[in-house]
Amino acid sequence: MDSERAGRLVSALRARGVMAHLVEAGVYEFGIRVVLDEGIEALWDVDGASGLDAEIVSDGVLIGFVPHVSGSESFTEEQLVESIATTRYSAEGLRPPSDTPAPTAPPTGEAAPSPGPAVTPPVARYQRRAHWIRRGNKGGPLR
Repeated sequence: MDSERAGRLVSALRARGVMAHLVEAGVYEFGIRVVLDEGIEALWDVDGASGLDAEIVSDGVLIGFVPHVSGSESFTEEQLVESIATTRYSAEGLRPPSDTPAPTAPPTGEAAPSPGPAVTPPVARYQRRAHWIRRGNKGGPLR
């Protein structure tokens, strides 16, 4: 999406009361950022693909997607604004569906697999020391 078109879409979304902002996603790549909640935003059309889709991010971490809107390749700007403004963001798509069966316990008579030894983080053998702090000080008090 070019910057002029993204700017027009942002203006139209703001006129509808949507908290929208222009996003510079890269070199000559622009999109629309819609603020959903504190720290959560939808980034519309920043991937450069044709059509309309969004990435939902929380503090810069991807937490979900708005799937591709079918037929959006040929939408007018008014239709794009309508589609973005009326999208309902649901947290249901961000977790496993409720009809997924729970993991079953092993049949009786079989021992449960052992979890194995506890994994500990590696020890830093060669820690970097801040020698520059003591430079020029030769053991005397800090000035």
